[in-house]
Amino acid sequence: MSGAPPVIRLSAVRKSYGAAAPAVEGLDLDIAAGEFFTLLGPSGSGKTTTLRLIAGFERPDAGRIELDGVDVARRPPFARDVNTVFQDYALFPHMTVQDNVAYGLRARRVAERDVTARVAAALETVRLGAMAQRRPGQLSGGQRQRVALARAIVNRPRVLLLDEPLGALDLQLRHQMQVELKALQQSTGITFLYVTHDQEEALTMSDRVAVFNHGRLEQVGTPFELYEQPASAFVAGFVGVSNLLRRGGRTLVVRPERVVLSDAAAGGAAAERGVVRTATYLGMFTRYGVELADGTSLAVVEQNVRARAEPRWRPGTAVRAGWSDDAASIVTAGE
Repeated sequence: MSGAPPVIRLSAVRKSYGAAAPAVEGLDLDIAAGEFFTLLGPSGSGKTTTLRLIAGFERPDAGRIELDGVDVARRPPFARDVNTVFQDYALFPHMTVQDNVAYGLRARRVAERDVTARVAAALETVRLGAMAQRRPGQLSGGQRQRVALARAIVNRPRVLLLDEPLGALDLQLRHQMQVELKALQQSTGITFLYVTHDQEEALTMSDRVAVFNHGRLEQVGTPFELYEQPASAFVAGFVGVSNLLRRGGRTLVVRPERVVLSDAAAGGAAAERGVVRTATYLGMFTRYGVELADGTSLAVVEQNVRARAEPRWRPGTAVRAGWSDDAASIVTAGE
């Protein structure tokens, strides 16, 4: 990242609801201008609360929330240069696409000539220029999501907040929209702050990701850093599939694709004996479940590189499971 000051800075932020454990505790986070930054974690981990604090829908019990160096923790949502896109789109069903996108500009009393030009440009950006006169009920789920995005970017916010916006879409459309969202962010240069519990979604789109667990940050890093260098057992288990092994008093993380299976009769001091318990053919690869001699369960993935080949190992087969030293990461046990 550059040496420029962050567009968003959270310092010692705390938020609780009643007597329950804090939803967010001691949160420090910097987000650079122009980043696609994702808040990732399971339900109840604090990621959505953090987004709502930045948006102004919630006020922190303690700490600072800065936008471009100004503490906005006590400012209402309309006084912050951010826009929010929700999962349910929140479009006006009786209005046309064009009027939905124009709504915020007209509420701010922008000149109608400018409204027309900015709405047209926003709809072209999301490839919906030809549907300006349709109503939301005449659009597909993906098209309605793009209308919501156009309505958000037409105001030219400093930061766009996205609260699990693809959660209501089917899998194929979600994958398509992931690509489109990343392209939109790159073309507009707007800082995107994205909330999701889907680790694949986070890895696909993000420049950096913050992993939340019980209201605290476990790790902040690039997708590569989170996958290849997890800071804790929680991150290793939440970001991708991991094998957590206790060896020599240490907790090791070995990704399934880094494990090599060989015949039980083969040598190799680094390999451990085991038995294949499951073999699941998944087209591009086969996933194996291996039980090691000490009772540890090991997930193994082998790519199917040979045409029309059956899985190499059948359940009940004795094997050796090995991996290179650089394939294993040492992590803190954590939660």
